[in-house]
Amino acid sequence: MTAILENESRRRLRGSVVLIGVFAALAILYFSIFPEFSEGAVELEAAISDSVFEAFGTESYHTIEGFIAAEMYSFFWVLLIAVYFAYVSAGIIAGDIESRKMDLTLSTPVSRESVVAQKMAALWVPLVALNIAVPIIVYVGSVSIDEPINPVALAMVHLLSVPYLLVCAAIGLVVSVLFDRARTAQGIALVAVFMLWLVDTISTLDPEYEWLGQFTPSRYYDETEILVNEVYAFFDAAILLVAFVLLVLVATGIFVERDI
Repeated sequence: MTAILENESRRRLRGSVVLIGVFAALAILYFSIFPEFSEGAVELEAAISDSVFEAFGTESYHTIEGFIAAEMYSFFWVLLIAVYFAYVSAGIIAGDIESRKMDLTLSTPVSRESVVAQKMAALWVPLVALNIAVPIIVYVGSVSIDEPINPVALAMVHLLSVPYLLVCAAIGLVVSVLFDRARTAQGIALVAVFMLWLVDTISTLDPEYEWLGQFTPSRYYDETEILVNEVYAFFDAAILLVAFVLLVLVATGIFVERDI
C-alpha cells in the first residue's frame, strides 16, 4: 500500500518549487556581485581574524568556491534547508493526529510502521529536487561569470548533504511522534535544529568546548572543505546515516506504542 507515499509526495512538490526559486534568486544575486566583491576580499580576509572565519566555515573567501560556500551553503543550505526538513517532518505525524486524520488512516489495513515509513519516504521529493536543481543553477551561474566551479566538488557538496538533511528530518520526526499539535512539534523541531547548529558554531571558538560539536549533525558535514579543498568525508556521512536510521527507529517505536 503506497497511497500515503503518493499523497504525501504530491504535497511536497509546491514547497520544493518555491525553494528552488529562492535559490535561483540568491544565485543571481551572489554571482552578480562576486566579480566586484572578489577585488576587496583579500583585504577583508586579512582584516578579520581567522577564528571568525573558522566559526562560520569560511575559507578562501576571495575565490568563487569559498564565496559561494560561505554565502549560499554555510547558511542557506546548512541551516535554513536543514530547518525546512526538520519543520516539515515535525508535522507529518503530529498534524494528522491533531486533525484526527490519523484515526481514519489507522482504520485501514496499514501498520503504524508503514505510516511512518511512507510519510518519511515522501521527503524524497524536496531532497531530490533541491539536490538536482540547485547544483545546476550554481554551476551555470559560475560559468556565466567565467569562474567555473569544479562540477565534481559541487556534486559532492550535495551528495554528502543528503545524510545531514536526513538526520535533521529524523529529528523532526521524533518530535512529531511526541506531540499532538503540529505547530508545537514544528516549533520545537525548528529550535532544536537551530540550537544544534549554534552549538556547533560557537563550540569552534573555544577549544575547551569544541567537543560539544561532536553531538551536532552539522559537525559531520563541511561544505567548505568539500567545495574549496575537495575533501570528501565519507566516514562522517556514514555516521550521519547511522544516526538517521537510529532516530527513525526510535520515532517508529514511540509511535507504535503511544495512544492517539
